[in-house]
Amino acid sequence: MKTKISQSELDVMDVLWADSPLGAVEVAARLETLKNWNIRTVKTLLARLVKKQALATTKQGQRYLYTPLVSKEAYAQSATRSLIDRLFGGRAAPLIAHLAADKALSPQDIKDIETLLAKMKAE
Repeated sequence: MKTKISQSELDVMDVLWADSPLGAVEVAARLETLKNWNIRTVKTLLARLVKKQALATTKQGQRYLYTPLVSKEAYAQSATRSLIDRLFGGRAAPLIAHLAADKALSPQDIKDIETLLAKMKAE
């Protein structure tokens, strides 16, 4: 997915990735504990995501139901690739070095990366 999704839009997508299809009222209700948004704000974000072709709509009676057109995994892969391309010249190693220098990698993260690299070498 090449379309950029803002953090607020991503919050809406997270709700719909967890459970869909949902109407605007249900999305707003699920975001209620996290955000202080009114229904108009949620509807605006949903409309933006539809325009960006990240969501599909289905009319059900007097309301619309929203369903993601892109999976969370596909979006994460695209966003990660974009980040690596923009900030690290297309290379993952500088990203990992940056995370290590910032002490952003937990011991479990390091173990997981080592396991992943060993698995990749074996393939």
